[in-house]
Amino acid sequence: MEEMDLGPQPLDKLMTDWGLTNHELVEISTEQLTHKQVQRARKGRRLTLKMMMKVTRAFNVTIWHGLSKEEKEAYFEYGWKHLFNYAKGYDSEFVDPNEELKASRTSAPQED
Repeated sequence: MEEMDLGPQPLDKLMTDWGLTNHELVEISTEQLTHKQVQRARKGRRLTLKMMMKVTRAFNVTIWHGLSKEEKEAYFEYGWKHLFNYAKGYDSEFVDPNEELKASRTSAPQED
C-alpha cells in the first residue's frame, strides 16, 4: 500500500515564507477549497493530481493579488512539482526564482 502521509511539504515552507495563511488560500480560491484540504496539503497527506492543481492555483493567485504591477511581471508561477515532494517532476535542488520578491514582501516596506 502506498504511503499516504509524507510529512511537511514544500508548500508549507513556501506559505510560511510568503506569510500566507490557510484562510487566505481558501478565501481567494474560486474552486470551493476548504481549510481542511489546505491543511492536509501542507502536512503531507497524499493528494490527487486534481487536488494538487487546485491548491497550486489558489497558492499562486493568493500571492499574485498581493503583488504590485512590477512585481507581477517578475513573479515566477509555481507548479505542483514545486509544492509537493511526491509530485512527478519534483526536484529537491529547485532554487526558488522568487527569493528576492518573497524577501521584499515579508520585510518592512522600504522607501526610495
